[in-house]
This record gives sequence, structure tokens and C-alpha cells, in this order.
Amino acid sequence: MEIPILLPLALALLGFLCPCVTTLTPRVSFPMDSPGRRLIRFNSHDVSNTTTLLLSEDGDILYVGARDSVLALNVSHKDTLLSSQLDWSPSHEDLEQCSMKGKKMADCPNFIRVLQFLNTSHIYACGTFAFSPRCTYVVRLRNMALNGFIYHHYHFDLQINGELYTGTVADYRGNRPVISRHLSEGKRVDLKLDDTLGWLEDPTFVSSTFIPDEEKLYFFFTEVGREYDFIDKFIVSRVSQICVSDVGGQRTLQRRWTTFAKAQLLCQADRELPYNVLQDIDTLLPAEGAPVDDILFYGIFTSQWLVMMSPEKNRHVSINTNLLATQMEMNTKIIRLCPLLCQCGLHNASDNALRFVKENFLADDSVRPVGRNLTMVSAENTYSHLTVQRVQAANGKHYTVLFLLTESGYLHKAVLLLRGAHIIEEIQVFEQPQPVKSLKLSIPKGVIYIGTSEGVVKVPTANCSFYWTCAQCVLARDPFCGWDPASRVCVMVSTTNTNLGQDIERGNAEEACSSVSLNHKSRFASCPPGELVSVSLNEVVRLQCPAASRLSQQLWERPNSRLSSDLYLNLEDGSLSFVATPATLGHYLCLSTENGYQQTMAIYHVKQKTSPLSQTPTSYTQPRTNAIPTTQSMAKPGSGLHISVGTFPERTETHHGQSKTTPPNRNTQVTTRQLAPCYLKELVIVSLLLVLSLSLLITIFLFVVTQRCNRRTAPQAATVTIDSDRRTPVEQEARRANVFLSKRNEQGQQSGSELVCNAALSGSNGHLPNTPI
Repeated sequence: MEIPILLPLALALLGFLCPCVTTLTPRVSFPMDSPGRRLIRFNSHDVSNTTTLLLSEDGDILYVGARDSVLALNVSHKDTLLSSQLDWSPSHEDLEQCSMKGKKMADCPNFIRVLQFLNTSHIYACGTFAFSPRCTYVVRLRNMALNGFIYHHYHFDLQINGELYTGTVADYRGNRPVISRHLSEGKRVDLKLDDTLGWLEDPTFVSSTFIPDEEKLYFFFTEVGREYDFIDKFIVSRVSQICVSDVGGQRTLQRRWTTFAKAQLLCQADRELPYNVLQDIDTLLPAEGAPVDDILFYGIFTSQWLVMMSPEKNRHVSINTNLLATQMEMNTKIIRLCPLLCQCGLHNASDNALRFVKENFLADDSVRPVGRNLTMVSAENTYSHLTVQRVQAANGKHYTVLFLLTESGYLHKAVLLLRGAHIIEEIQVFEQPQPVKSLKLSIPKGVIYIGTSEGVVKVPTANCSFYWTCAQCVLARDPFCGWDPASRVCVMVSTTNTNLGQDIERGNAEEACSSVSLNHKSRFASCPPGELVSVSLNEVVRLQCPAASRLSQQLWERPNSRLSSDLYLNLEDGSLSFVATPATLGHYLCLSTENGYQQTMAIYHVKQKTSPLSQTPTSYTQPRTNAIPTTQSMAKPGSGLHISVGTFPERTETHHGQSKTTPPNRNTQVTTRQLAPCYLKELVIVSLLLVLSLSLLITIFLFVVTQRCNRRTAPQAATVTIDSDRRTPVEQEARRANVFLSKRNEQGQQSGSELVCNAALSGSNGHLPNTPI
């Protein structure tokens, strides 16, 4: 008869996290020591490798397993304080023996790996102790003390009713894996696996959990799958069960488990290779009032082939997928389980039944996710640890929130929705990848503790105050946070305050906040002046647009203008780049769109710089303003006018010693398209060229006029000369006499004597003097 093992567990498995295939982008990212996400750190120069954590029931004391010491931290204080420190170092002889085993001295200290509560007064602790593992009792007080014993190895331990259940290996080489029970009292005896039967194949224990209502203890681990012996060391993930009431057989399986059984955990999507390596797993208990069977397990899985095979070999694996499935089906048909396997209390069973149990401990069916769908798939992040919490939203509905630690040093906070997982935020908790062994969640305190090699980090589970508007609070889709309309802040959701703006499934900010997006005209009509950006023409301008989140998209707009791709370049980071010209000056509005909601993120006013050649006259005042420019004026240097860009100032005129203020004339405007201040030099040069041209023209004109005058007077002089040459000697002598008399007459006028013009000069006898007849 074929009985599937762990059927209730299979139904309870909601899903597994498999880092592959798709991309999930965190909505908000906080780098190290970001002011938007304050973290509390504990570190000390003499403490290292603080990787093992144990939190008290009240959440006030955090016990930390470190290198060669156990610490008690008071985490109830605002700042984490060290209450006590217990030294647990190997002796010099222990270190020498560790070195003789061929180990490096750096690996020989005592690294604390296990911390478990035994009772209200003691803690059970185990450490590597120079490769001779030891365990001890630690007094559970602020002033701790050792009361120890030697135990040969450790790995994962769980305390139940004063008894210690351990999954470990029995020697320092790790060759003898065991699952055992210690500290049994009364008629109960200590039990362990029979390591000669091959019940475990080179296991790596990951986690364990106890289900009180079933009285069963589950161990989660990975091991080599013997059913896949045709593949060299094929790794599989397992879950095994034991009953805490088991006391072993009377003759067969004496002091051995009679209820041990294991099954494969199969994290596999349809028609894809399985993610077969389990990284971490956590248990989510049922909600209050829900059936006790509603226990869910969340696990992180990765693929063995992602590490061991190159891309060329992946094709070979894909070809053999059918063969792999066929072989799995053949093996599962061979393996059969007895009807008693899933029951507890087999100590009175017959020897034949116990021998069948001894030989058939592998379940026929695999444990698959509920619905056979993967809960969350990530291709960019490799997760190593997780913890899970159920959170009640403002509407009373419960949501599952996962806290996932990446190997790169980020903590992801994700909420599981009907449409899939949504990563609310990511927080950088350490700069360099480092081993993390423990991730502890304190639900009453609302914090997560992360143990790293450098110290302990305390991370609050909620960060509601970071969301400054109702839209941001709703778009975050964080079940912890809701918008309080009375106080107008994003606050923690509580059972007493349910009238909060919140929409986890859809993230509809407009409906939850009762707001309507502004249209294009109203946005610019009511927008403030914005940030002033002064540029020079032909300068490359880049306007930054802050993103509301990593899931938002940036959009740029201008009033009454379209952003042409010929003039503007939208960059990948959301910024806008363009060349400053008279056409590109003005206002710019940056909008962010997310999940259908649009909001203004930045407003810029791009204006032209004032020319350095301009001079401010005493009759003008130039106030500083960020307002939209209404007028622009220009003039030549030294002309008494001022070149300005912006609101045109009032003008002050002076008449006869009295000043008069005249408002600006808004009818006269000179835009940068007509004449901009940067063309002043060109204007001066053109003016000089015009003056030189006019001077040249005037010079040419005067030269032409002079030449014409010369041409008019030159023929008369020539005629006089020719006529004088033609006169007879008597005529020439007479002319000389007339010239002489003319000069005498001029002298006579100057002396006051009378001069008769045009009268004939005669002597006493009426003839010309000295003129022969």
C-alpha cells in the first residue's frame, strides 16, 4: 500500500523562494547609514564573529555567540548596551592539538555556533573549540557563568520540555551524521539514528521546528540523493520527522528512532529544472483563531547547476531532463512505505514492522509547494537567510511579510500579494559580503537582529515616518503603515486606529487619499516659481529629477510647449538634457508616475545669465527675483541703460534736483529673439564699421567735388596764357602798365584817395604814357 509521508506538511507548504528567472525591483533602496533608515549597531574592537543570536522571550536580552565568548546585550535600551561577556577560549594545549590536526590557526579558536534555552535559568551553548567541539551550560543571567560538559560535535539543536534534540555529526571530520535526543529523564531514554543504516547521506542541516499539536519534530537539511545514483553527487533537499514520544523498539531498533522518515522537498516550476539546494527555512504559525493545521513553511532554494555548470553545459542538462524525470518515476515506484510510518508510538510494534520501517524510510512522494506555484522568483539576488511575519492591515486582512537577507549585504522586505511578491524596500546592513548565521525577529519589539562577523545590526521592521505624503504612504503597500488623515502623517497600523489610508493589494493612491491628479493647465497655473537655473546661450543644461521610487517613471513638461526629441534628450536616470537657446529658456516641470498616480517632483526656471559687460546705472534698481520674466531691456555699454533679464525694475528720473519714480512700461518689450545682451560686441563692431563706411563715402564725395572744381578753372588759366603769348610787344607793355596802375589804385584806396573804376588813364596830352604813337 502506497502511503505518502508528510502529507499535512505538503499541504502546509505555501511556497519556496527560488533565486532565478525574473526580476523583482525593490521600491525604495537605503544605502549604508542612510538618514532615511536609521540602524543601530553593536560592535567592539575586542569582539568578532558575532554570528549566533538568541533572543529572550520578552525581547529585552539578546545573547550573542562570538569568537571565544558569549555576550549578553541589553537591547531594550535605545542604544544597544553590553550587559556581560563570558570568555570561553581554548587553552594553549587545545590550540596545539588543533594545529597538529592540520588546521590553520585562524580556524582553531572557539566559534560559538549553537545557543538554545534549556530552562528559565540556563542556556545550552556549543562551539567549535579548536576543532574539538564542546557544549556547555550557561547560567541565564546578566552575569553569565559556565557549567559545562564536553560534546563531540554540534550543528542544530532544539530544546523541548527539557530534552535536547540535535542534528549534527559525531566526529570533527563530519563523517558520522546523527539526529539524537539527550538529557532524557525518567523512563525515557536517549535516542539516535543508526548511522550504519545509511539513513543520512552527507547531510547539511539547515533548520528544525517543533509542532506541539502533532508532537512531531521536523528537521530540514540537504544531502546527496541516493535515488539519483546515475548523477554524481546530486544534491537534494529533505525534510525528516521524528516523534518526541518515541522511546525506541524493544528488540529491533533499541535506543534508535522508530518514527524516523524523510521526504524530498521539491521546489520546481512547470517544465523547469528543480531548485534543489535549500538555503534557509522559517515557520509561520497559524493566525489567532485559525486551525492548528494551517502551519506554513517558507524556504529559500537555489540551483545546484547555477554554481557547478557553465552555460555550455546547461544545454546538456536540458537535453537529459526527460531522462531525469523518467528515472525519478521509476525509483518512486520501487520505494514503498508501511502504513505505520506516519504514526507515533511504534514502541509496541512487531519486529517485522520495525524492520520494514528500518529499511524503508524514504517517502514515495515529494513535498511540493501549495498550488505547485513558486511564491517568489528572483534572478538578480541570491538570498541566504529569511524570517517571516504575519501582519494585520488596517482593513483587518492578514498579509505575509518576508525579510530576506542577500549575500551582497542587503535586507529585503517583501509582502506577498495575490498578483505576486512586492519588495517594499531594501536596506544595506553591511558593506562587504560576509557569513551570517542568524537572523532573529522580535515581533513584540518590532525589530530584526542580524549577526555578522563585524557586529550585531538592529533593524526596525517598519519605517512609516519615511513616507512624507499620503500618496507615498499608500504606494509603499506596506502592511505596517497607513496614512492618518487627522495628523496628516504616515503611522504604524494598530488595532485601535483602523481609519487609515491604505491599499496593500492595488496601491491606489488617488482612491485611498481621496485626491485627483492635476491636469496640465492647472499644474502650471498653480506651480511655484521653482528653482532658478542661470545659463549662458549654447550651454548644455541638465535638469535632475528626483525619483519618487525605483518603480516610478519620470516625465517632463513645459507650459504651452512640447518637448521635441530634436531639442531634448531624456536620460536613463530621469534627467533632462538640452542646449540653452532662446527657445529653450523658461519653466520645466518634472512629474513622477507610479501605479497610475502622478505627482510633481521638481520645478525649474531656466533663465539666461546677465552679461558681464552690462553696467547697472544709478537711476535703476535691480531686485533679485525668481518670478517669470516679464520684460527684457538692452542697450550699449555706457549709454546709461541697463541690460537685465527678469522682472523689469521701476525707473527713477531726476528733474531739477527732484526724483520721480515711474512704473515700468509693459508695452515696450525687447525679447531675446530681437536683440539679446550677448550681441553687444557685435553691435559695437557693426556701428564702427558703419561710421568708417560713412567717413569713406564722405571722403570720396569731397574728392569728387574738388576734382570737378579743378576741371572748371583749369581752361581759363590756359586761355590767359595763350592770349598773352599772342600779344604784340606794344600790347604787352600796355598791359603791364595797366597792372601797375591797378596796384597803385589799390594802394590809393587803402590810403583814402578816390579811385574811379573802369576809367581810361590819360596823360596831359590824352595819350597813354610811354606809349608810342
